[in-house]
Amino acid sequence: MGVQFDSAEQFCAVIDRVMTLMSEDAQIGPKLRDADVPQRFEFDDMGLVVNARAALDGEPGNLHWEWTDDVDWQPKVRLTMSSEVANRYFQGKENVPVAIARGRITAGGEVDAALALIPITKPVYGLYRSMLEADYPQLVV
Repeated sequence: MGVQFDSAEQFCAVIDRVMTLMSEDAQIGPKLRDADVPQRFEFDDMGLVVNARAALDGEPGNLHWEWTDDVDWQPKVRLTMSSEVANRYFQGKENVPVAIARGRITAGGEVDAALALIPITKPVYGLYRSMLEADYPQLVV
């Protein structure tokens, strides 16, 4: 087994930070906002769900996310994975199409829309890895 988060709280804190990195990045954020692909991520080993969408006019940043299914939007894409797979993905170490084919990620909805976002989010790999190296070195893979 690979690296693991210390707790669900640590996982949420790390994912909140990577979502913030993507939302605030001058290259990534506006492109994700313009793409407007609401997504639901389930992290089955943690028992957690986060729903994310483009920020609306008047909301800060480019993305809005909530750690609940009680949201007022419907996801176009649903992805289920472990926290380990999520961590590997954000470091550029997990290929989403391969992970779907091998069952490490279960996908539903408009999967093509999610796959189209991968080139947009690629720059986050280095940002995420730098954040881990500085604050969570035990999570670097």
